[in-house]
Amino acid sequence: MERPEDASGRSFVEVLTEKYSPDNFPLRRGPGMGVVVVPTAAPQGSPMKDRLNMPTILVLNSCGISRAGEQAEIAAFCGHVIELDLSHNQLQDWREISKIVSNIPNLDFLNLSSNPLAGSRLEPRCAAGFSRVQRLVLNNTRVSWDTVLLLTREMTQLEELFLGLNEYRGVSASTAGCPALRLLHITDNGLQDWAEVRKIGPMFPGLDTLVMANNNLDSIQDDEDLLRRLFPKLRSINLSNSGLNRWEDVEKLNFFPKLQEVRLQGIPLLQSYTNAERRSLTVAQLPAISLLNGSVVTECEREDAERFFIRYYVDYPEEELPYRYHSLVSKYGKLEPLAEIDLRPRYRALVEVHCEDKVEQLSIRLDQTVAELKKRLTSVVQLSTGSMRVYYIDVCGAFGPEEMKYNSRALHSYSIQDGDQILVVPKTKRPAGSSERRVD
Repeated sequence: MERPEDASGRSFVEVLTEKYSPDNFPLRRGPGMGVVVVPTAAPQGSPMKDRLNMPTILVLNSCGISRAGEQAEIAAFCGHVIELDLSHNQLQDWREISKIVSNIPNLDFLNLSSNPLAGSRLEPRCAAGFSRVQRLVLNNTRVSWDTVLLLTREMTQLEELFLGLNEYRGVSASTAGCPALRLLHITDNGLQDWAEVRKIGPMFPGLDTLVMANNNLDSIQDDEDLLRRLFPKLRSINLSNSGLNRWEDVEKLNFFPKLQEVRLQGIPLLQSYTNAERRSLTVAQLPAISLLNGSVVTECEREDAERFFIRYYVDYPEEELPYRYHSLVSKYGKLEPLAEIDLRPRYRALVEVHCEDKVEQLSIRLDQTVAELKKRLTSVVQLSTGSMRVYYIDVCGAFGPEEMKYNSRALHSYSIQDGDQILVVPKTKRPAGSSERRVD
């Protein structure tokens, strides 16, 4: 039976003991299947049972947790826990969160997403309790940037930080950074000015992956020298659904010295191109990347894209040519546009219809059958379908007239071209030079 919530909400300890009691979480044996922990000294009146079947990964999301509970019980039962999911709870006091985290000495991953932390002040002494955490998720918490700075200053081992949906329109710079941070997700915020991104670089000099999708960033304003120093180790950047609208901004990504992976889907710059043009032009602009929008860029694709790039811009005025154009021309030469070959089947042909002394030009559909053609010819030659013989003459071919005997045969199978002839004679006659060649 579920314990009724009191006025201050449920505690971490209450939810923990309820979910992982032997009654609700039967004992499982085997490596990685859970750990049985026996507390050595639980306070009198403790809700603990004799034992809890505790896994190393605790998922306590959407449980109404608003406070920690007895810290001694947290320490007794969670010493082996390495991952903790507390998302979608009611935690709004950093002191309560600190009580939980500081009593889980091996905690590596902490998810606090969608807890109401806006306006909650984090004391430096409480922030120290997070120092061992290496992956922290604060999506949709509205946590202040000052709190983020305090946490990253204390969390010297922090490698991954998730700050999506926090309504950041700007960030404040800090001289005390977090050199260990490798991955920063700051998606779905309101960042618009590159000057805000510029502040992030010195704070996280070891950054490997920067995910900034779904922000309003409209340009990359720095020059080559500054960009090379800003993110010296950046390997992957995601700018999808940003406001970038100039090829110059895409070209500037080449200045990040280690960049290998780029995501640029949904930006205004690329909306007017076809899917093939978007990819080819972007690949050609970014010679060092190996992944674009999650797909591998092969050497063959790169060469095709670079050749396409030259041909795409070949007729542009000199003042409008991108910088990349000249470097590719020096590599491949000034390529001429490819000849356009239409491989679609022909739909119509303009032929000459000959019947005795009468000649008339007629446009015929090539998807119709011989029987349908004969029906069409009745009004031209004044003969019924039953009293005519129809022959096809390939004016460029070596053969003579070929009788179109089979009423169900489609006209396109004769490879009729403009200028060819259709000869119609009454059944009592045969055309001079006709053959009985059969083409099935």
